Amino acid sequence: MTPIIPFPTETRTLPNGLTAIVVPMPSEGLAAYWTVVRTGSRDEYEQGRTGFAHFFEHMMFRGTERFPSDVYNRIVTTIGADANAYTTDDHTAYHLAMAADDLEQVMEIESDRFQNLSYAESAFQTEAGAVYGEYRKSRTDPDFALYEELVGTAFERHPYGHTTLGYERDIAIMPTLFDYSREFFKRYYRPENTVLFIAGDVKPATVFALVEKYYGSWQRGYVPPRIPAEPEQTAERRVSVSYDGQTLPIVIVAYKLPVYDAADHTRVAADLFADLAFGETSEAYRRLVLDEQVVEDLDAGAAYNRDPGLLEIYARVKDPAKVDYVLGAIDETIAKFRAEPPDAARLADLQRRLRYGFLMGLQTPDAVASRVAQFLALSGDLKGLDRLYATYAAVTPADVQAAAERYLNAERRTVGMLGSRPRGARPASPPHRSLFSAR
Repeated sequence: MTPIIPFPTETRTLPNGLTAIVVPMPSEGLAAYWTVVRTGSRDEYEQGRTGFAHFFEHMMFRGTERFPSDVYNRIVTTIGADANAYTTDDHTAYHLAMAADDLEQVMEIESDRFQNLSYAESAFQTEAGAVYGEYRKSRTDPDFALYEELVGTAFERHPYGHTTLGYERDIAIMPTLFDYSREFFKRYYRPENTVLFIAGDVKPATVFALVEKYYGSWQRGYVPPRIPAEPEQTAERRVSVSYDGQTLPIVIVAYKLPVYDAADHTRVAADLFADLAFGETSEAYRRLVLDEQVVEDLDAGAAYNRDPGLLEIYARVKDPAKVDYVLGAIDETIAKFRAEPPDAARLADLQRRLRYGFLMGLQTPDAVASRVAQFLALSGDLKGLDRLYATYAAVTPADVQAAAERYLNAERRTVGMLGSRPRGARPASPPHRSLFSAR
C-alpha cells in the first residue's frame, strides 16, 4: 500500500505506550507540533458528566506549577509560536506552529502540561463559567440549535447524542465537579491514549531522543470508556425546532451508518455517494441551488467516527413554503442512486479530485498535521489514512449504489427541521428528545 503523504514518515512507540510520528519535510525552518488525545465527547458516557473533553481543551492552558499559565503564554509569545486546540466527538487536538529551532523548548512545556497539569478549584470554576458562556453563545447559532436536537433524537444511548459542548444541564453544574475533573484528566490524559505528530524542518533521530527525554517518565493509566451500544433504529424519527430569531429554514436528513472501516468499500463509498449526490457538481445541487434557486446551501457528508455515526444531508431553504419540496427532491435523489449506479466518469473525476485536493493541502507542516489528526485519532497511526485513500481509488459505481441501498433506508434516518418562531408565538413544547428531557 503506497503512503498518501509524499514525505518520509517515521513512527516510534515508547515503553509507556506514547506513539510519536515524525514527518521531515521542506519547510524553511518551520515545524508543527500536534498532540492528539484520543478522547472526545464520545468518551463522556456517565450520567450528568458531559462537556469535560471540551472543558480540558480550555483547562490545559491553565499551566503547571513549573510553567504557570502566564509563563507558558509568555514563552509561546516570545518564540513567535501559534498555539491553539480543538475538540471533536472522538479526539482533542493541541497544536503549535513554530520555528523548528524551538522544538526542545516547546516539547519541554508541552510535555510538562500533559503530565503535570495543575489548577486550583477557583480557576476550575472560572473556566467552567467560561465554557457555559461558550455554550450559550453557540445556542444562538441556528445550525447548532438544530444539530443539538437532531443528534439527541438520532441517538438514544450513545454519547454521540450530545454535541461536543455537552448537555446544558451538565455544563450548568460543572463548577461543582472539581474532583471529577481531576479524575477525568487522570483517566484519559495518558501516554497510551496520545499521539504526538511533529512535522517540518526536523530530524527524526533528534526528535525521538527528545521525546524519550521529556515523555519517557509519563505514567500509563488509561481507562477505556464503557460506552453503551446504540440500539438498532427501526423507524424514521423527526424533530422540529422553533428558533428565536430570524433565519432561513434549515433541513438536515441524517442516516445511521455502521462503524467506519477504511478497508470496507461500501462504507467508504457512502462518503463518495454524499458528494456525487449532493455536492457542487451534482444534479441536485444544480437543480435546487442554481436553476430553481430554492436552496441557498446544499451539502452532505459521511462521518468518520470511531463508533457508528451519521451520513448527513444539509439544506438551507430560501422559502419556508418550499421545505417539503426540498425534502422531496432529496428523497428523489436518494431513490435514483439506490436504483442505479452513478456515472463512472463522474466517480473517476471525484476520486482524482479527492486525492489531488488532499495532496495540494500539504503545503506546510501545520497543514499536514491538520489533515492527518482525525485519522490519528481513529487508528492511532497513519496506516488508516493510507488505507482510506487506497479504498477511495478502488471504489466502483456498484459500491456507491450498494452504499445507497444498504444505508439510506427511511427507517434508519432522522429528519431535523428548523425555522423562525412567528413573532408573538409562545415557545413550543420540547421536541422528541429535548435538551432537558431524561435520558
